[in-house]
Amino acid sequence: MENEEKNDYKIIKMSDITAEEIAWLWYPFIPFGKLTIIQGDPGEGKTTFALNLAAKLSRGEALEGEESDKVPEPVKIIYQTAEDGLADTVKPRLEAAGAECSNVLVIDESDRSLSMIDERLEKALSDTGARILILDPIQAYLGGGMDMNRANEARDMTKKLGGLAEKYKCAVLLIGHMNKASGNKAAYRGMGSIDFYAVARSVLLVGRVKDDDSLRAVVQIKNNLAEFGHSKAFRLEAGQFIWIGDYDITADELLNGVAPKESKKGKAIELLKRFAKEGIPVQSNDIFEAAQDENISKRTMEMTKKELGIVAKKIGNSWYWELGKLSD
Repeated sequence: MENEEKNDYKIIKMSDITAEEIAWLWYPFIPFGKLTIIQGDPGEGKTTFALNLAAKLSRGEALEGEESDKVPEPVKIIYQTAEDGLADTVKPRLEAAGAECSNVLVIDESDRSLSMIDERLEKALSDTGARILILDPIQAYLGGGMDMNRANEARDMTKKLGGLAEKYKCAVLLIGHMNKASGNKAAYRGMGSIDFYAVARSVLLVGRVKDDDSLRAVVQIKNNLAEFGHSKAFRLEAGQFIWIGDYDITADELLNGVAPKESKKGKAIELLKRFAKEGIPVQSNDIFEAAQDENISKRTMEMTKKELGIVAKKIGNSWYWELGKLSD
């Protein structure tokens, strides 16, 4: 008996662990094998955002058409929703988004509701090979008697779900409503225990942009695995989802209903106009360094260059931007 008590645990040597790189569904926003939370106020577009991502992935398309976000083939998605009807709401929205509906799967809850710790989740992931699991919303999949405001219960739920994500190398997306505590940090406006936020490796905030009723922004407010991604935006017009891509807005501006005071793109144009006054091609490194000093990202500068039709040419070993037309 004494020997059994001494050997009732297992030591793992880190030397026996094989290091692995993080695999990404959408870099740096949604990792495979981890939990990602997509949160926002009701009616702000988080479910529409998730469904349109699912639609693209069901067809094997990259989320933004970038080389770094290639999806090699269509993937299967398990999508569970407790708020919308499958026949009259979910399927029409998926069809409108162009989804390959045979790749969007649902665990039947007609006889028994599903929970985060339900054994059917693992069986479905194992049987279907799904690479994405979406639970919409978090609050509906707690299971009877569980309180997401209790830290110990929240940890138990997220630990089991995180284990499934890691075991089956799937991306688990939890859609969450936010509470009404205006002015609070984004981390504390998610419904329930902060443990949900703590366990997720990435958290995305979806919200309506002030003074533009059709515009929604997606801002990453947590990322434990890579540098924070640039904020994104999409429009909802006449039932259509229109992806915009990079958009300059902060989480505070989005949460507090404050329109961005000065567009980073506008600042980038003004910076380039100042360089254009020199009347000569400007080395790209000089432009990027000046932009960094004004808190403008390299990506914003590259996008502005493309939109303005600025041509770059190589002189010697360096690249220069032709800014002549901006001086007019």
